[in-house]
Amino acid sequence: SAYLRVLEKYPAAKVTHRLDMATSGLLMFAKHREAEVAVSKMFQARTVKKYYVALVQGQIQAEGSVEVPLITDWENRPRQMVHFELGKSAKTLFQLMDYDAATDQSRVRLEPVTGRSHQLRVHMMHIGHSIMGDKLYHPEPTKFHLKRMALHAAYLAFQHPLNMQAIEIRSDVPF
Repeated sequence: SAYLRVLEKYPAAKVTHRLDMATSGLLMFAKHREAEVAVSKMFQARTVKKYYVALVQGQIQAEGSVEVPLITDWENRPRQMVHFELGKSAKTLFQLMDYDAATDQSRVRLEPVTGRSHQLRVHMMHIGHSIMGDKLYHPEPTKFHLKRMALHAAYLAFQHPLNMQAIEIRSDVPF
């Protein structure tokens, strides 16, 4: 894994921004515990800006937000589900980047305001625009030309917690 490779060079490293196994894109590691604590506080305070790019089924509206609570679907783990009584609050902002009528797919920018497990995937499914290639939440995951889920962590921006330098990182979307 990427973490094991980082540990070879930085034995005290800690994971600070991880992704679902099927999601590509940016990961973030702290070199040591002090940095990990500082970065964790930044994520909790929501001072880290991040967004993902996804291909979703259908033509999505120009922009909007999805704000429905999520909880683990214990009988179908690792799936998550919307649950209005017991779920934890979750919010995702989305913006249409383009629409391809030939494939009936929208390229969207997704910005998680909260950080729940599978949040982007469940929120897109909830509004009828499942992420292409998503084996857990798309009703027909094999009807996608790629053998992977079309979800990519494309952007992170934050103020370095120790030297206060502004950091902005982008990763090209591979689909």
